[in-house]
Amino acid sequence: MQGLQQLVAFAETAKHGSFAAAARKLGTAPSTLAKAVGRLEHSLGVKLFHRTTRQVRPTADGERLFERCRRVLEEVEALQSEAAGTRGAPAGLLRVDLPVVYGRRVVLPVLARLVERHPALQLDLRLHDAYTDLIREGIDLAVRVGTLSDSRLVARRFSEQSLLLCASPAYLREHGVPRTIDDLARHHAVVHRLPTSGRLRSWVFASDGRRRELDPRSRVQVNDGDGVVQGACLGLGLVQVPDYMVADEIASGRLVEVLSSCRAPAEPISAVYPSGRLVPPRVRAAIDALQSLGNAAAGASAQPGN
Repeated sequence: MQGLQQLVAFAETAKHGSFAAAARKLGTAPSTLAKAVGRLEHSLGVKLFHRTTRQVRPTADGERLFERCRRVLEEVEALQSEAAGTRGAPAGLLRVDLPVVYGRRVVLPVLARLVERHPALQLDLRLHDAYTDLIREGIDLAVRVGTLSDSRLVARRFSEQSLLLCASPAYLREHGVPRTIDDLARHHAVVHRLPTSGRLRSWVFASDGRRRELDPRSRVQVNDGDGVVQGACLGLGLVQVPDYMVADEIASGRLVEVLSSCRAPAEPISAVYPSGRLVPPRVRAAIDALQSLGNAAAGASAQPGN
């Protein structure tokens, strides 16, 4: 047990970046944690932290130990929850990685309701479109679009997205409605510049049963998804974006879908988490909430008139 206590002291200090913050989390004194970490360093024969007067930062050996230690402690937490009966109540810090627009519009309201139901649950949300190594960064759960390629992760599909080609009625009146993919060569485009790579996002279609990619002639380039949609509403050109981003604009008539017969097949949206370990109640609750979101959307689409 003493060895486990030393690992807990080390892991909390590495997570919070100081003995004082870790001590507040564990309800003990900073000097107690510092002594426990010192004993752990002595027993292992390695230096785990670079220490300054204000903070501590893991060494290379400390980083490696923290990764292993974090996984072990999560397993202990999950085992305790399982032993407590059923799955236990969701509690603790839930670290979630989300794509910016989908996370803000769709997932954040779901997680907000989850926190309201479970007061002991806390959220740490990372909204960005860059690829994150969940295991290295200590992320509990991520939402990803497309097919999972990392064998270290498990994906639970809960929804899907379709890419829609849209333009404003004013733009279509001035430039005409494209009837084929080849017609797009004569049109202007508002294109999403990917903030992580600077690359312009290609447009994707289905043509004769095959996937077809197109690099449109861009009139405007925007590094923000909402900005791309706004550019289309202002009549600057055609855009291709996920359906959830333009649902309100299409419903209100501000945008019109074109070439709907050439839509590419829908892509899965999945809740993704590290494999090979027990799933803590906080993660399981978030996955179930997202699955309910997908079930509700499927039920709505099955109603008459949809």
